[in-house]
Amino acid sequence: MNLRRDVFQAIADPTRRAILMLVAAQSLTAGAIASNFDTARPTISKHLQILTECELLKQVQIGREVNYHINAKKMKEVAEFIEPFRKMWDDRFTKLEAVMQKYKLKNK
Repeated sequence: MNLRRDVFQAIADPTRRAILMLVAAQSLTAGAIASNFDTARPTISKHLQILTECELLKQVQIGREVNYHINAKKMKEVAEFIEPFRKMWDDRFTKLEAVMQKYKLKNK
């Protein structure tokens, strides 16, 4: 059975999130990415494969090397999906902060 990779499962892994942060700053080869981790290169290659299958990273062949680039369009889709949840939690924390301020003033 061939299952399609899920974007949210991909970004749930801390190593893959770290890879995305590295590649967001600049395109890198697999070797350059792997040099930032104390993990075997095949492990990093598997992470890159998952991120590529989820379309969070794009591969661009330059000569013999493959550079990995962030797929801004896909990252934007993820951000747009998460945005309503962020707003909800911001509202809840704002209300909590107001309650805590009242409590603080009451107990002075």
